[in-house]
Amino acid sequence: MSAIKYWVGFNIVAGIGPARFQALLDHFGGLEAAWKAPAYELKRTGLDRRSIDSLLETRNKISLDDEMEKVERAGVQVLTWQDEAYPPQLRHIHSPPPVLYVKGELRPEDEWAVAVVGTRRATVYGKEATRTLAGNLARNGVTIVSGMARGIDAQAHRAALEAGGRTIAVFGSGIDIVYPPEHKKLAQAIAENGALVTEYALGTQPEGSNFPPRNRIISGLSLGVVVVEAGVRSGALITADYAGEQGRDAFAVPGNIFHRGSKGTNRLIQQGAKLVLSVADVLEELNLTMISQQAEVRAVIPENETESLLLKHISSEPIHVDEIGRQSGLTIVQVTSTLAMMELKGMVRQVGGMNYVLAREGRVEYVVD
Repeated sequence: MSAIKYWVGFNIVAGIGPARFQALLDHFGGLEAAWKAPAYELKRTGLDRRSIDSLLETRNKISLDDEMEKVERAGVQVLTWQDEAYPPQLRHIHSPPPVLYVKGELRPEDEWAVAVVGTRRATVYGKEATRTLAGNLARNGVTIVSGMARGIDAQAHRAALEAGGRTIAVFGSGIDIVYPPEHKKLAQAIAENGALVTEYALGTQPEGSNFPPRNRIISGLSLGVVVVEAGVRSGALITADYAGEQGRDAFAVPGNIFHRGSKGTNRLIQQGAKLVLSVADVLEELNLTMISQQAEVRAVIPENETESLLLKHISSEPIHVDEIGRQSGLTIVQVTSTLAMMELKGMVRQVGGMNYVLAREGRVEYVVD
């Protein structure tokens, strides 16, 4: 707890983002030393004058112990890059948030997550498509991630809850400030059946500039992003763009070519996003089958050193077992037997000719309306 307060402190300082967090850690070896460092030493890390002034002002103005008391009173868990509980998929995106505030609970099964996002001005068609897709994904063991905005986002969260599934809402504000305010009951239900997540410090207001960076967390927590309904300037398209940058799949539900609320999704399809007509399209593309079985196997037989070694040599590009053996220095017998177990766990999959790629995490039998 004593170390976390320095992460919380730096997260409050304006102008200290992921790159500067890393520079401070590299230079000082820890954030306590960085927090207490004089200005001349901070300058050696590459911080500019404005960031240094902001840091000096913040540490003179706030009490870190008081900030941690606020966090505790709010019932919030703080996760940092250094925590094992930090979401693994989010950890590997570009500029992952150094600090996450979590209300509720993030679980290992949330690795099987899909984002469902869209316009705030949802039509009846968009809401019904969202209810069907998000609900059926949740029934298939998939965690639904969204931004709790009006329209499609709220519908996605509600559909997951009604299906008895898990859902995660990513805020563009402090976790103690629910936006929009009419979603307070929804936020409470999400915290009880999933998690509320933000990178913003307690008390941060939902300013417009907060939401585009927030969207990288929505996609970063997910295996893929489904855009149900969106205009050409919808924030949901920013989430789809982040998905592409992060190596996640982008999906879009087609809509009326004459309705402006479908122009963004139709254009996504035109640009290569995968067209969604049913939940099967998402489950098949992401290989989301047998989630519960794979989770059980992983729990009984956790990842070992040999699997960790092989994972360093397997990506989304097919690689032959012989090449894996050469790169890893393991025998073919070791490689093939380990890959067989990894395939059972849903960690990798064979794509023909003894070539393997990283799996998109599991699959279950379809549950449809």
